[in-house]
Amino acid sequence: MKKEKILIVDDSEMNRSILTDMLCDGYDIVEAEDGLQAVATMQKMRAQLSLVLLDIVMPHMDGFGVLETMRANHWIDDVPVIIISAENSSTQVERAYELGAVDFIARPFDTLIVQRRVINTLLLYAKQKQLIGMVEEQIYEKEKNNDLMIDILSHIVEFRNGESGLHILHVRTLTDLLLGYILKKTDKYNITSDDISVISTASALHDIGKIAISESILNKPGRLTPEEFAEMKKHSAIGAEMLENLPGYKDEKLVRVAYEICRWHHERWDGRGYPDGLSGDEIPISAQIVALADVYDALTSVRVYKPALSHEKAVEMITGGECGSFNPLLLDCLREYSTQIRTALESSSIADAKDRKLQSITTETMKRVGGSASERTLRLLDKERVRNSFYAAITEVIQFEYTPYPPMIALSEFGAKKLGLQENIVDPAHDQGLARLLGEGGWEYLEERFRETTPESPQVRVDRVLSYNGASRWHRIVAQTLWTTDDVPRCEGALGIVMDIHDAHLKMEELSQKAARDSLTGLLNRGSAREQIELRMADDPQGHFALAEIDIDDFKKVNDQLGHMFGDRVLRELAQRMKHSVRSSDICCRAGGEEFFLFLDYNDQIESTVDRIYKNLCFEIDGRSITISMGVALSVTEGAFYDRLYRAADAALYAAKQGGKHQYRFYDESAMRDTLQGARRAHPDVMPEEDKPQK
Repeated sequence: MKKEKILIVDDSEMNRSILTDMLCDGYDIVEAEDGLQAVATMQKMRAQLSLVLLDIVMPHMDGFGVLETMRANHWIDDVPVIIISAENSSTQVERAYELGAVDFIARPFDTLIVQRRVINTLLLYAKQKQLIGMVEEQIYEKEKNNDLMIDILSHIVEFRNGESGLHILHVRTLTDLLLGYILKKTDKYNITSDDISVISTASALHDIGKIAISESILNKPGRLTPEEFAEMKKHSAIGAEMLENLPGYKDEKLVRVAYEICRWHHERWDGRGYPDGLSGDEIPISAQIVALADVYDALTSVRVYKPALSHEKAVEMITGGECGSFNPLLLDCLREYSTQIRTALESSSIADAKDRKLQSITTETMKRVGGSASERTLRLLDKERVRNSFYAAITEVIQFEYTPYPPMIALSEFGAKKLGLQENIVDPAHDQGLARLLGEGGWEYLEERFRETTPESPQVRVDRVLSYNGASRWHRIVAQTLWTTDDVPRCEGALGIVMDIHDAHLKMEELSQKAARDSLTGLLNRGSAREQIELRMADDPQGHFALAEIDIDDFKKVNDQLGHMFGDRVLRELAQRMKHSVRSSDICCRAGGEEFFLFLDYNDQIESTVDRIYKNLCFEIDGRSITISMGVALSVTEGAFYDRLYRAADAALYAAKQGGKHQYRFYDESAMRDTLQGARRAHPDVMPEEDKPQK
């Protein structure tokens, strides 16, 4: 049978030896000779500890300091502490109890008293953990059942509406994320963690009124008639009425919030929504956020009447005002946290998202009723720590954990061995080994960078020469500070890794190359292509360059008639033909959608080159003829630059399309004067009037 582990903390080796002799037959004993060593031990193995026997008077950090540290880190909730001391004044004992100690044993020790009090304390805490675990599991099951009933109701609605269960998950996930982000930006709406849980749960009911709408209208593939749309709009009021008339529960917070969402999630910030024409913050923030989440998921999901759009296109349309009017603060959140939102939605699975949400609710409930972690939770945390240590060892990454109070660095076993340091550095500012590693002022600089972080911007990156094993090499230190969730957040330390700068450079280079290319075709994206073109033109300002802008004719029809998978095949085939039509030094780009462009340098015979490229980019696929329109501009004037070249190519493309498509045109001012006037009227942002045409 596995023995329980007891940590004995005393600066007297004799006292530790006496207590060990008294307890070693029934328990595994771990020793620490002062408070700093005790805290370091608890950082590494607190999940394995069942009890701490703690002396008060010790060097470096006394017993009160240990208790304060345990209290600040909530370790005292899970690991009971018995004070052992010859100091038995009422003031000392009272202060120890106030800091969380559960019992007091005076020296000299009596074997029977020590053993009995240890047994009683362990039995009491074991019973408490068992009860807390039972309560935690009951809360989890209760929330799970409540969630299940809501999902059943909402899925009935979605099933009639021909939408997948992912719609509910995505709306709930995005609602939860946006509530968290808006809480970081403002306290205007007085949103609490409990509100976030209730609103995101209630969001699943936003369309329950559709249960009263005819399926022929819900699932109509084409545009609704005015009469059908008027009928569809009734679902928001119907859903609210269903909740308002709910017998016995209409005053429950969840029902009140669900009512707000059902009735007003189609209202708009400018007052042009329905059913009540509310505007601005007359619309409850719960309904505002669900409205945005609903529109986003509608854009990025397949519907009977439309294909799915990309995350980037959906964000562009929403923030550009193409999908209605929204709270500017919400639009700021959507822009600012766009990457995090995409990652969260792409990684969501129904089971994982539900479990994360339920665990969060359970944890918050346990906090409110004063509970601590169950034995199961402690085992999971311990397992996670072991797993992280294992990954660190096999990947040979140097990991560290820093706590500001007491100031301490805990290194992974692999990291300590590689750097020639102790695993636990208990006073970083005065540790000679750390000073040799980081150089003069190195630790003070790193600590200052930690202090500069905020909960919104917690990451630190530092490149520095580290000296160990007789050599000096550049390394990158990447860390993230950890913050409490109090009303006034407090930094609790940092987690980080140290990696060789060469490895870091290779990883960043790989990521940079991926970010520079379009994921579907492998061609450069617009921003990366522009950078390369501008560098090329700056290096050779007298050079002869051609920019060809390409647009697939009637590509929307191809997508609508044959589907997006076929459309993607067309885009990939065109990209391959572009690469095979030019030299490796030329630049091929997918600018977005069905728009591409080529950048070439040439000496002469550019007309025949363009003609050859154009013919190669018109092809057949599965019996479908694919043609393009192309506009070409030449940098024939001294000092030509990208913007002017691009605008001229765009004007030439416009002329080709106006001329009936399936052709290419070179930019020519005299031949295109009338066409350019039309282009300026249609696209004033592309061809402003004051910009002189290229000759």
